[in-house]
Amino acid sequence: MKAIVLLNCGSGPASKAKAEPDQVAAAFRAVGVEAAVESVPASGLDAAARAAAASDADPVVLGGGDGTISAGAGALAGGPKALGILPLGTFNHFARDLGIPLGLEDAVRTIAEGRVREVDVGEAGGRPFVNNASIGLYPELVRVRDELRRHHGMGKGRAVLAAAREVLKDPPFLRVDLRVQGDVARVRTPFVFVGNNRYEMSLFSLGARSALDRGELSLYVARNARKWGIVRLALRALVGRLRQDRDFDALAVPEVQVATAHRRFVRVALDGELHRLESPVRYRIRPRALRVLVPAAPSP
Repeated sequence: MKAIVLLNCGSGPASKAKAEPDQVAAAFRAVGVEAAVESVPASGLDAAARAAAASDADPVVLGGGDGTISAGAGALAGGPKALGILPLGTFNHFARDLGIPLGLEDAVRTIAEGRVREVDVGEAGGRPFVNNASIGLYPELVRVRDELRRHHGMGKGRAVLAAAREVLKDPPFLRVDLRVQGDVARVRTPFVFVGNNRYEMSLFSLGARSALDRGELSLYVARNARKWGIVRLALRALVGRLRQDRDFDALAVPEVQVATAHRRFVRVALDGELHRLESPVRYRIRPRALRVLVPAAPSP
């Protein structure tokens, strides 16, 4: 096996030791894999992933968080090469949902000895996402979080909490048109959330997915359109007490179009990374478009 490994040199919390290229290369040698390891800035990941996809290496390995994995998904979806994942980010939701171990040596062993699983990829305005895409409250939180990190040097976790306090003082509300299978609904909401497959938003199970190959998007629209209702919603989310039947309108669809009133462009968070997309934004699912290396035996 010959692998190309791309490490996002800016990924992960400040408190977490970074995986150095030499350390990663040694881990691959230990399991008999020839690996060309490169440290790449976030701005260069898309181009580096596309170049790796066109090379003679198989698999292409991405090391970083969910935003990093999206870059690999965009380059590899629809092609024959498998994606290997080194979960080096802060949350690593995609890796967790696939049962990929979070430790470096175990993740490398999964790439060397695992099996290929075909999973779905979402798209928003032509951009790929492996977890979710949202507009409204969460992108605003990400914007403030990134400003706090950039100007005050905060760690990611601390910046998230500080951003949440600031955003919830004056939460944004959107007027959007949702077009699903020819029907249009106009709603006022603090956020629209579109997931790659169905998220379980129930007691003690916030944001987990039991499957990544159902060929569907999960569309969630927050019901409460008042400030204090959003604060209560955020508090319930923090303690794991969201309930789908009470807090959201939810629908499983293969495609949805979201248009924002009086806005030509809308800020969208794709797997935690901000993008500015033209409205209306078309979301669609690409069934089983991505080949991913996962553990040979499913996790219990």
